[in-house]
Amino acid sequence: MSMLPRKAVVIGASAGGVEALSAVLPHLPADHCAVLVVIHLPSNRHSVLADLFSDKCRMKVVEAEDKAPIDAGTIYFAPPDYHLMVEPDFTIALSNEAPVWFSRPSIDVLFETAADAYGPGLTGVILTGANEDGAGGLRAVMAQGGRGLIQSPETAYARLMPETAQSLCPKALVRPLDQLADELLAEAA
Repeated sequence: MSMLPRKAVVIGASAGGVEALSAVLPHLPADHCAVLVVIHLPSNRHSVLADLFSDKCRMKVVEAEDKAPIDAGTIYFAPPDYHLMVEPDFTIALSNEAPVWFSRPSIDVLFETAADAYGPGLTGVILTGANEDGAGGLRAVMAQGGRGLIQSPETAYARLMPETAQSLCPKALVRPLDQLADELLAEAA
């Protein structure tokens, strides 16, 4: 039986998110802590994100499945039309409850449930996006002692999401996209 994971990274993105994630995820080593990702997707289409990033990343990449344990060295993508949540026993829960900020999956839902499970062992990352989803979740991560990272709005395809997160979480680190992977690696060391 593996040890319970005490650290994780949660990442949220919307418009321009695939490109932003492509600048971060391939730089993480195979043994990095678990990474859980919500990117806003159309609800009526199959997601190819896990396949797309499997070819680019050293970490294992999967689409999240209900009740699956969260393992280090794995990137979990939220499936279309489901909220991705972290249970207190470090397993995944998928929910089709109402959208938040018009989105299911919602970044806030992932960040808030992960903050409750991981506490100070969690890092939340807000990337490019054109709505306000994620800002409240990042505030929850930081309120539990976790770390907040925000893509600098100047380097974002869509500025609203990082700007909103920055205004709600003024103590979060704001970094250009090309420095976010280095921040995650420095923290893991």
